[in-house]
Amino acid sequence: MRAPSPQSAATIAEVFGLYDPPLWLVTASDGTHRGGFIASSVTRASIVHEAPRLLLTVARHHHTWELIEHSGQAVLHLLHADDLAAVWRFGLESGRHRDKFAGLDVARTPSGMPRYTAALAWLDTEVEQRMEIGDRSVYLLAAHAAGYDGTAPVLTVSGLTRAPDPRLAELDRLYAADRATDAEAIRLWRARDHTDRDTLPA
Repeated sequence: MRAPSPQSAATIAEVFGLYDPPLWLVTASDGTHRGGFIASSVTRASIVHEAPRLLLTVARHHHTWELIEHSGQAVLHLLHADDLAAVWRFGLESGRHRDKFAGLDVARTPSGMPRYTAALAWLDTEVEQRMEIGDRSVYLLAAHAAGYDGTAPVLTVSGLTRAPDPRLAELDRLYAADRATDAEAIRLWRARDHTDRDTLPA
């Protein structure tokens, strides 16, 4: 697999920065534990109203990944533009060390998953298909229930720039650590994939 040159990698990052994706709060439960994380990698995967589907990627080292793997379900929330508190609550620490819902008024979706009640909108989904890409699992999610409070706008990646400097520094530190973890996972996955292909019968 060809790696981009440093100049190309910088340009690709610049291209990625041309759009401002919404931040999603993704929650799940395995029946005993509950958790959630902040994602920007949610994409609509169908224009069929009777079969609404989305794509979600989840890093395999996240606690929420384990919960989705166990339950086969996830709740996707869009946040109000000023709800940076949800980002700090769900995005800065692992759910393995604390209950991220502690102290909140928690509702349940029709499928029984934990729902963040302060969200602008939510989608109750189940995993229809999955694919491994090294650092992440890609889930094709089928949505079967939803809620929307009728307001706008939503919190996007650029909305994080309104955060205080110490919070931004913490986000940058965590992002850099995740990037290093993901890079190594991709490297190992690609190396294994090439090895597997080399051993296939002619």
